[in-house]
Amino acid sequence: LAFCQLFMVVDVPHYCNTDWIRAVGPNLTEEEQLNLTLPRDADGEYEQCSMYSPVDWDLDSIMAYGLNATEKCSNGWVYPTAQQPSLLTEFDLVCDRKNLNDISQSVYMLGMFLGAMIFGLLSDRFGRRPVLLISILLEGLFGVAIALVPHFYVYLAFRCVVGASVSGIMMTLLALATEWVGVSYRPQAVLLSHCCFAAGQMILAGLSYGIPNWRLLQIVGSAPIFILFLFICPALLVWFHVPWDMVKMLSEEVNIVFTHSCSLHLVLLCSVFRFVNSLVYYGLSLNVTNFGLDIYLTQLAFGAVEIPGRVGCIFMLQWFGRKKSQGGFLLLSGLAHLIRKVLPADSQPVVITVLATIGKFTASASFSSAYVYTAELFPTIIRQSGVSLCSMVARVAGIIAPLILLLEQYHQAIPMAIYGGTTVLGGLLCFLLPETRGVELADGTEGDQPTAVVSDWQTSCCLLLVRR
Repeated sequence: LAFCQLFMVVDVPHYCNTDWIRAVGPNLTEEEQLNLTLPRDADGEYEQCSMYSPVDWDLDSIMAYGLNATEKCSNGWVYPTAQQPSLLTEFDLVCDRKNLNDISQSVYMLGMFLGAMIFGLLSDRFGRRPVLLISILLEGLFGVAIALVPHFYVYLAFRCVVGASVSGIMMTLLALATEWVGVSYRPQAVLLSHCCFAAGQMILAGLSYGIPNWRLLQIVGSAPIFILFLFICPALLVWFHVPWDMVKMLSEEVNIVFTHSCSLHLVLLCSVFRFVNSLVYYGLSLNVTNFGLDIYLTQLAFGAVEIPGRVGCIFMLQWFGRKKSQGGFLLLSGLAHLIRKVLPADSQPVVITVLATIGKFTASASFSSAYVYTAELFPTIIRQSGVSLCSMVARVAGIIAPLILLLEQYHQAIPMAIYGGTTVLGGLLCFLLPETRGVELADGTEGDQPTAVVSDWQTSCCLLLVRR
């Protein structure tokens, strides 16, 4: 659902609606109407975002003298090649309203940020099952309701709720999966959950190709969640009231971390590399429409490359250590973006897509390894709180990532420079952190009593479950 909107706003040719001239020239052909009412650009094509200002002349005067004054589209747009209604054509997300597409992605990420805070606390307080049921119900109801919205701003509000519920489902299902299976199967459970996310992206490419109608696609993508709800729903749902001290509980977690003097630099450094990791991952994932190749094949490749990336990172962590692997993944991902930035504007789309796929591979590997590394860095007594704060920072990066794409209107290279530059910086900062491979996990910030030893790949995988 996070990337479903990408296929609902595929750019199509459009021009201003100039039916005003039909009042004085009802028998004009379409081509004559466009010639009289639309200016042309330097390439001889009709302008997509401007038209000649309407006048009160008769048709003979308009044809004799022509029109000169232009203005922005004031009566909507026409989409001559659109076969099925899309989010873009139905809500006119073009020209001055084009930025609403990226803003809506940020609203979805804002929902995920809020969901991580709210449902994470509720899950620890009231248990996994009731929170999972509530999250699934909200995702199903509001996901289907999105297909029925009459206005774009209602769509934004519902997307925010869906983002929050998806965040609750992801966190709770991962916790349940690792709590239900035995210790020897926990690595497989964690890897399976990560690979399922990649498989979902691949399935999305096929669904979007086969269902061009955006409302139907939204229903098909959301309605199946009710099957999961009916599968785990008990005979009677016990509703609960959210206590007013939830915000207080969150602030207490923050205070726990920052009252330990030696953990402050860990919080800052971990927050930086988790921030840039999320920034580059979502910056790539939400930009598949700008690589020049078929977006369905690009999305399929992006989903497929995540599976070896997420599985391979576990072995890389064991062979090269946490610090080198995490820093190396981020550096490679950042360099792939910077190389794309310096390529000529007329570069082959295949070259650009290959570089983007390499960046997606390393960003995905870094995403998984970050959970291991972050969990190992913090002492036991503040581990959960420290990881939670770093995850919240990563969610903030998810909110910002779509907004950075808006800077493309000033120069095409700005977004890639930001994604690449910050990621390289984050990768370099990783080398300031201590290595944790084969090192006893700290029990407290001041004590020397170990609680566990990080010595094999299974332990590394188990630490992936600390995702909050």
